[in-house]
Amino acid sequence: MKVLITRPRAQADDFADKLRIAGFEPIFFPVIEIQPIENNAALEHALQLLDRYAWVVFTSVNAVEVVFALTPTPLPMGEGQGMRVAAIGPKTAEVLRQHDIEPDFIPDEFIGEAIMDGLGDLKNKWILLPRAEIARKELPEAISKAGGIAHEIIVYRTLPAEIDIKGLTALKSGVDVVTFTSASTVENFVAIAQKNHLDPLHLPNNPLFACIGPITAQAAQEAGFENIVVAKEYTTDGLIEALAKMETP
Repeated sequence: MKVLITRPRAQADDFADKLRIAGFEPIFFPVIEIQPIENNAALEHALQLLDRYAWVVFTSVNAVEVVFALTPTPLPMGEGQGMRVAAIGPKTAEVLRQHDIEPDFIPDEFIGEAIMDGLGDLKNKWILLPRAEIARKELPEAISKAGGIAHEIIVYRTLPAEIDIKGLTALKSGVDVVTFTSASTVENFVAIAQKNHLDPLHLPNNPLFACIGPITAQAAQEAGFENIVVAKEYTTDGLIEALAKMETP
């Protein structure tokens, strides 16, 4: 089975390697790229005043990488520190550990709203949310509803990627699966397909659309996709497991 990878090229190698091990043929077709906010005075100021926050919530690997790119020294956060750290998803937690930060809380369900139960009493407490420019509003709204103060700082943008000619050729020839790992991959895949004279809802070979979680699946459904499978665990490993089960007689 040919599996199209739409996530940023810089984040695709591990996914591709695991697909090969599972017996699939990965095809790179990045539809988004991550651009950190330059000269981010708001983030720099927040990092200098970390003791004001009760929690910092990292909702993506991208947010972790942007924050720690600004500071060469370990930050006073995580277990044993005044400010606690929450990470959405095992990959986000893994990257935090690479920076010597052990998350205090990782929700069982890897979506933003699921993190609220683990944050405890937020009354009058500041919560730092380093996020994407197009991040969903459910988490900060939930924090505010609980009496907390959600301090959102945009730390990166998600932009359309340059066309990968080999990937486009494979898509036009027909692939078996298109993977979506965020709502922005859905949006940009549709735009790129249409720009290159393809109907994203009627592609050659009628591929399956594999979504990393319910939020991404909702975006795919709203875009008009129907042949959708959703990973039980909201990770690329979960996607591979879902695809492997579909292949099993």
